[in-house]
Amino acid sequence: MALLDQRKRRHIEVCLDGDVGYRGVTTGLERYRLPYNALTQTRLADVDLTTRFLGVDLRAPVLIGAMTGGVELSGVINRNLAGAAHRLGIGMMLGSQRVMFNSAMGERAAGSFAVREVAPDVLLIGNVGLAQFTEEAVPDIVSALDRVGANALAVHTNPLQEAMQDNGDTDCTGSIDRLHELVPMLDRPVLLKEVGHGIGANAVSDLLRRNGEAPVAAIDVAGAGGTSWSRVEQFVRYGELRYPHLADWGIPTAQALVEVRTALPRIPLVASGGIRTGSDAAKALALGADVVAVARPLLPAAIESAEAVAEWLQRFIDELRVCLHGCGASDLAALRGLGAVPIG
Repeated sequence: MALLDQRKRRHIEVCLDGDVGYRGVTTGLERYRLPYNALTQTRLADVDLTTRFLGVDLRAPVLIGAMTGGVELSGVINRNLAGAAHRLGIGMMLGSQRVMFNSAMGERAAGSFAVREVAPDVLLIGNVGLAQFTEEAVPDIVSALDRVGANALAVHTNPLQEAMQDNGDTDCTGSIDRLHELVPMLDRPVLLKEVGHGIGANAVSDLLRRNGEAPVAAIDVAGAGGTSWSRVEQFVRYGELRYPHLADWGIPTAQALVEVRTALPRIPLVASGGIRTGSDAAKALALGADVVAVARPLLPAAIESAEAVAEWLQRFIDELRVCLHGCGASDLAALRGLGAVPIG
C-alpha cells in the first residue's frame, strides 16, 4: 500500500508537469461541426442547460471527471473540485477509492475523499476498479460509498493502463460476469467507464452477450484524444516513454460515443476524453452524450482554489450555452435533435 500511496502522488506530478496527452490520436470531434443557424430564435440567457443524470438534477450537463484520492494533496484537490461543483450545480466523480479498503491506510485515505462538507447536494460518484469489483469486496465498496456520501458508483475498466503499471491488475477474466452478478447487490446506480482509452462497439457487444442487456445504469465512453494513461504509467514506472505505440492506442472519443450510442440507444452516456472546450462538449452532446466530463485541465486550478476551478468551468459552460444559441437550440434535447454534421 505504500507503493500505491507513492504511485498516486506520482500520478499527480506527472499529470501536472508531464507530456501525457495523445500524440497520434485525436478525439475525432474535429471531424464534426455544429449546424450554425443565422436565424436562431433563441435568447442566449434563456438557453436551458439543465438535465437530470443518475437521479440528480444538474444545472449544466457537466461532470468533474475522476482524478485522485488517497494522499494529502488529493484531499486539497478534491475539496476544491467539490466546492466548484457545488457553486455551479454540476456533478463530480471521485478518484479510485481502492485505498479505503485497506485497514492500515483506510482511515487516513478516507479524509481525502471527504467532500460533502463543501458540496452537500452535488451528484457525487464514487469509484472503484473493475479488478476490485468482486463479491468479497462488496461490503467494503458499500462502506466506502456510504462514508463519502456517494449517490452512485463508477466502476472503471482500464486493461491497458494496468498492463503498463508496475504490479498492475492484469487478470481480466470473469469481469463481465461479475458486473452482471454484483451490480444488483448495490443500492445505488453503477456507471461503467474507461479511463481514457475508450469503450467501443466490441466492448458493448461483449457486455450484452450474456443476456442482451447492459447491467449498468450508464456508460462513460472515456475515449482517446485527451490524457493517455498508458503514457502516464510509463513515465511513472520507467521514467520514460518505453512503448510509444501503446501510449497512442485507443478508440477516439467521437468514435466511441457514436458506436456505444448506436448499440445502446437509450442508456445514459458520458462523453469524456479530450473534452477541452464548450464547443467540444456541444459536439459530444449533439452526437448523443447525456453529459460530458472534464478532468486533467482542472488539475492546476484544483491545486489553487475552488474559485479557480469554478472560473475555468464557468467559461466552459458559457461557451456551451453560446453553441446551443448559435445552433438555434433552446435546450439539450433540441441540440441532440439537430445532431452534428460530419466534415468531408
